[in-house]
Amino acid sequence: MDRLRSAEDWMDSRGRGAWIAAMVLGFVFVWPVGLALVIYMTYANKWSKSMFKGKFCGSRRDASVGRHGAWRSSGNSAFDAYKADTLRRLEDEQGAFESFLQRLRDAKDKQEFDSFMEDRAKGAARPAATTEDSPRGEY
Repeated sequence: MDRLRSAEDWMDSRGRGAWIAAMVLGFVFVWPVGLALVIYMTYANKWSKSMFKGKFCGSRRDASVGRHGAWRSSGNSAFDAYKADTLRRLEDEQGAFESFLQRLRDAKDKQEFDSFMEDRAKGAARPAATTEDSPRGEY
């Protein structure tokens, strides 16, 4: 078990690429080993760059962008102001568009309801055929 732990530490020190290379080689030479590595990599979250504690990330931008990275400061106040203004504008446009879509849905619903009521009124305006007026067949 110690050997597996030390092998995992060695692979982690080399980064995500080492895990992917081991997986590919496992598929090439002994496919069950490759499959086991895929399952383990998925279970242990070895696919993500964040798993390797900032190694091979490339830039500060990668570290600042996360699940809620759009709200984090970039360190540049001019860019942060531009980003905040753009996000606010996009949120306003999204709200206006959703309002427009709701008005369209309401108008369609009203049209369908008016059409239904018109058809119903036409049906009520026609006199119903009575049994006395209807022809009788001879049996």
